[in-house]
Amino acid sequence: MNRFLRPARALCDPLVPHRSALFDLALAMTATAVEVGVLFDSNTGVGVLPVVVTVLTGATLLGRRRAPLAVLAAACAGAAVLVWLGYAPGGGPAVVALASLADLRDRRVSVAALVPTMLYLQLASICSPPVSIGGWALGSYLQTRRRYTQALEDRAATLERERDQLDQIAAQRERTSIARELHDIVAHSVTVTLIGVRGARDVLPTDPQVSAETLERVEASAEQSLAELRRILGLLRTLDSGAQWRPQPSLDQLAELVSGYRAAGMPVRLEVTGEARPLADGLELSAYRIVEEALTNVLKHTDPTQVTVTLDYGPTRLDLTVEDDGGGDPVSSAGGHGILGMRERAAVAGGSLDARRIAGGFLVTAWLPVGDVV
Repeated sequence: MNRFLRPARALCDPLVPHRSALFDLALAMTATAVEVGVLFDSNTGVGVLPVVVTVLTGATLLGRRRAPLAVLAAACAGAAVLVWLGYAPGGGPAVVALASLADLRDRRVSVAALVPTMLYLQLASICSPPVSIGGWALGSYLQTRRRYTQALEDRAATLERERDQLDQIAAQRERTSIARELHDIVAHSVTVTLIGVRGARDVLPTDPQVSAETLERVEASAEQSLAELRRILGLLRTLDSGAQWRPQPSLDQLAELVSGYRAAGMPVRLEVTGEARPLADGLELSAYRIVEEALTNVLKHTDPTQVTVTLDYGPTRLDLTVEDDGGGDPVSSAGGHGILGMRERAAVAGGSLDARRIAGGFLVTAWLPVGDVV
C-alpha cells in the first residue's frame, strides 16, 4: 500500500491510531496472566507481594515501543525480585521484552542484549536458552518482515512517482510536437496568404485577371492549411491516437510546395541529386517541414532574387539545403522560433541543422540519417 495513503486510511478508521496501544495492552495483560499462572503452578502459598511484583513487571511492557531496552531491564529485575523472594517465575515478561527489543531496535543492540539476558535467565533457573533465543528470533523475524514490507511500499511509491514523471515528460513532448506542427502550418499559410493578397492588390488596377488567379491560389493554400488544422484537432480529440484523416506531407509533395512559393512571387527552384527513394514517414515529414519553414522565413524576412532548394539522397543520409541571396536575417527577424523548430525536427529524426548568414544571403543546411527503405 502506498505510504502516502496511510493518513487518509487513519482518518477513515478511528481505531488506527489506537491499535498499537490496544495491542500492547493486550500483550501486557496476556504476559502478566501467564506469569501469574506459572507463579501459582510452580509455588505453594503465593502471597500478595509476588503477585504485585508480577503485575508491575507485566505493566512495564506497555512502554516496550518507547524504551524496549529499559523494559527488558525492568522485566529482568522483576524476575530477580521474585527469585530473591523465593519464588520461581516463568520469565514471560522478560522473553516478551527481549522479542520487543529485537523487533524495534537495531540488530546489533538486540544481539548484544540477547547473550547476557539468556545467561541470566538460565543461571537464575527462570527459563532455558532455547526459550530466550526463540523470543529473540520471533522479534527479529517481525522486524525483517516489517522492513521488507516498508521497502516494498517505498518502491511502489517511487515507481508511482517515476510513472507520473514519465507521463509528464511524454505529455510535454507531445505538446512540443503539436506546437511545431501548428507553427509550421500557420506560419506557412499566413505568410503565403499575406504575400498573395498584397500581390493581387498591387496588380488589381492594371491586370485584374492576374489578380484573380493569385487570389485563387491564395484560397487553395488557405483551404489546404485549414484542412491540416482540422486534421490535427481531430487527432487531438479522437480516442484513437493512430487515426489519420489524410496522409502527412512527404517529399513527393516538395515540388508542389516549391511551386506554390514560386506562384506567390518567390524566385525559387528545386534541385534533387542522388537516387530519390521512399524514406521513413517520420523522416520525410521532418524534411518537408524543414524546407517549408525555411522557405517561409525567406518569404517573410528577405527579398531574394534567387532561392535554391537542394535535396541530396546519399547512401546513409539525406542532405537538405535552402540558400537565398536576400539581405534579411530570419534569425534576428523572427526571434529564432522557426529555426528552433527546424532544429528540433532535425534532432528528433537523429540529424542536425545549421542556419547562418553567408556572403550575400542566408543558408539553411540539414542532414537526416536515412534508415531502411520502406
